[in-house]
Amino acid sequence: MKTIRSFVFYTTEGYTFQPDSESDIPDIENCQILGWGKGRTSAEAFDDFKKESPWLKTLRFNKVTGVELKDEKTYSFDLK
Repeated sequence: MKTIRSFVFYTTEGYTFQPDSESDIPDIENCQILGWGKGRTSAEAFDDFKKESPWLKTLRFNKVTGVELKDEKTYSFDLK
């Protein structure tokens, strides 16, 4: 029996503006985290992610990438 695995899902189809930006031109082409899912396979986790995120249907993203999280430890860093 396979164990339940965790995945993060993201897209590279987006742009970001810096806080307080007044520009019409995006500051950064980036990745955007869309959410997480759990399953025995990546496909199961993707189905779980879609089921738990019904708001996805309102977005215009087409390409989503899933990456397995080997552990669920998180780390925070400051840029400055």
